[in-house]
Amino acid sequence: MASNDAREPLVRQLPDLAAPKTNGQVGRRRVLRSRSAPLANLDLPEKTDIGSIQRSESIFGKLHPSFLKVAIYLVGYLSIGLVIFYLVRHQIAGKKTVGFLDALYFTIVTMTTVGYGDLVPNSDLTKLLACAFVFTGMALVGLILSKAADYLVEKQEVLLVKALHRKDKVGPTDILKEIEVNKTIYKFFVVLSLLLALIVTGTIFLVAVEKLDIIDAFYCVCSTITTLGYGDKSFSSEGGRVFAVFWILMGTICLGQLFLYIAELNTEKRQKEISKMVLTRRTTNADLEAADLDDDGNVGVAEFIIYKLKEMGKITQEDISLVMQEFEELDVDQSGTLSPSDIALAQSPRPS
Repeated sequence: MASNDAREPLVRQLPDLAAPKTNGQVGRRRVLRSRSAPLANLDLPEKTDIGSIQRSESIFGKLHPSFLKVAIYLVGYLSIGLVIFYLVRHQIAGKKTVGFLDALYFTIVTMTTVGYGDLVPNSDLTKLLACAFVFTGMALVGLILSKAADYLVEKQEVLLVKALHRKDKVGPTDILKEIEVNKTIYKFFVVLSLLLALIVTGTIFLVAVEKLDIIDAFYCVCSTITTLGYGDKSFSSEGGRVFAVFWILMGTICLGQLFLYIAELNTEKRQKEISKMVLTRRTTNADLEAADLDDDGNVGVAEFIIYKLKEMGKITQEDISLVMQEFEELDVDQSGTLSPSDIALAQSPRPS
């Protein structure tokens, strides 16, 4: 540009003046990290006096808006179900305990599609209500899996990393890098540990309270968390249904989340294989021609990075086109570079 304003391109190149130049280093450039790169602006949590990581306000101090939204939906769904099925409790047949507890229990087994069959609709009205609640409940479970459960698991990742490295002197920066690199595998182990704990807890409870033998108790636990709900074994006592209200919801959601993380791990493995193949493959003239975005016969570092990212499947041609379109809209003087004056002109009101 004609302006002398400081420029901050996305990828900066500078000669490595600090290092002495040898025959193997002449003409080499070093790529400096972009100021917009995630690690450059990462606000690391401070270390407390006892050596633990202080949770930052933005991540841990307040509940995430998505989590609050899901919690409100869940409480609303269960409250409406409790009221409605309590009012029609005489039109529900099966093994009953206390009216409001049975209504909440019926809402939970309907929402999670467990459907033991120990409580069943016994009129046209209750059958239609059950149909409505099972579809809305499944939608809510999907929302919980995509938002709330993932958020809660992320809150335990720091504790898991610290436990794995308890004998090492690991600082906050190292922990955050470790979480970023192995994020999905840590989530998988957190959910797996929680699921195993729920299976053991449920089995012990059924043996102690529902008086089932250990095989039947384990069988009931497995048929519940997988939502098979055969119905020959279930929670029939008052205390059992109080426990089931919380345990069924946690168990079914936890298993669903575990399968999601398994799918993510497989996707990540495939992505790493593709990246390795792209990075180890020999670069040809055809690659340079494809990487030359501005058709000037030369490939700069930014063009080469974009080409490799596209080959790895991390970005698409559509992504590149959209970014280029935004750049052209901001480059008011069409100089090929951006400066604060370009941003100011682009954002200023245009005369009608």
